[in-house]
Amino acid sequence: MGLRIAGSFIVALLVTGCAGEPTQLGPAQTTATPRLDSVNMYGRWKLAAPNAPSCGMRFESASEANKGTVKPEGGCPGKFFTSRHWTLSAGQLTISNHKQVPLAQMKLSQGQFAGKSTAGMPVTLSRYPSPAS
Repeated sequence: MGLRIAGSFIVALLVTGCAGEPTQLGPAQTTATPRLDSVNMYGRWKLAAPNAPSCGMRFESASEANKGTVKPEGGCPGKFFTSRHWTLSAGQLTISNHKQVPLAQMKLSQGQFAGKSTAGMPVTLSRYPSPAS
């Protein structure tokens, strides 16, 4: 009789263990930061640098691509008026000119990209807000 009680107790422990708290794997996956390579770059962005006017840049690509073209709207700081290409790779956004020479490398932080131009100028790239409907 004692053996049956002990066996029932062990089964009860095993069953309640299965219905317990979720493992660390579940919450960590749901709160993980999205991969940089999954950022949708399509659309209009604002490039800004300290002590310089900001400019609009239109990013174009195939759906969910990690590279595409850039069309600066004019008045961009530094040599960013020559921007023509962008690439998301190895956790970085690279903006390049028509000769594929990098102009800047930036990382995603708090909803915008931040980094430096190849000349050392700090730059940020943030999405323009959508116009009110």
